[in-house]
Amino acid sequence: MAPNIKVIIPAFNEEASIGLVIKDIPSIVSEIIVVDNNSTDKTAIVAKKAGATVLSEKNKGYGYACLKGMDYVKKLQTKPDIVIFLDGDYSDYPEKLTEIVFPIIDRNFDFVIGSRTKTLREKGSMTFPQIFGNWLATCLMRLFFNSKFTDLGPFRAIKYPVLLSLNMEDKTYGWTVEMQLKILKKKFTYTEIEVPYRNRIGVSKVSGTIKGAIFAGVKILGWIFKYSFKK
Repeated sequence: MAPNIKVIIPAFNEEASIGLVIKDIPSIVSEIIVVDNNSTDKTAIVAKKAGATVLSEKNKGYGYACLKGMDYVKKLQTKPDIVIFLDGDYSDYPEKLTEIVFPIIDRNFDFVIGSRTKTLREKGSMTFPQIFGNWLATCLMRLFFNSKFTDLGPFRAIKYPVLLSLNMEDKTYGWTVEMQLKILKKKFTYTEIEVPYRNRIGVSKVSGTIKGAIFAGVKILGWIFKYSFKK
């Protein structure tokens, strides 16, 4: 029997890109959930017209939006087997979703990251703060946890029961690294799949501003050091 797969897409002012993201998601997905994170444009209208379930989260923050999507899924009568997290800016390639879930379906991994490797990245698609932040975070995870992660990529798949067991809590920039740290601490199985990455449509809300880059860096390092010294 084919697994029940749901996609959660946090979105803030992604009117120009969200329809393209939804269109390219493979038909193996049972439901696409777009969480409109207090957008001031027509993100919600475009997403709904494209066939997605649209939720509204007024509190701004990547983690807030992801938690809103999880809360919706938790209330469904039929729970998914796998949950995919994907950005709404069209920097990821949604059609690669089948490759992201394959290690879970075929090899029973608990968690899969889409790793944005340099050879597959479009020039300019990741800023220097992003590249440096990913390098530093993954080096620290390797040092403290013997991790094999190479990226904090937002394109990721996880078994739904595993996701619930992580008790995710970060409301903003620390969401991705929190998930990876908890995977490591709880000794769940994980792997990475190399994925292409292109220049996003619009301006990044994190790496596109100095304030966003600094806050993201502080959050990420905060989570790493918190878990490094946690028994």
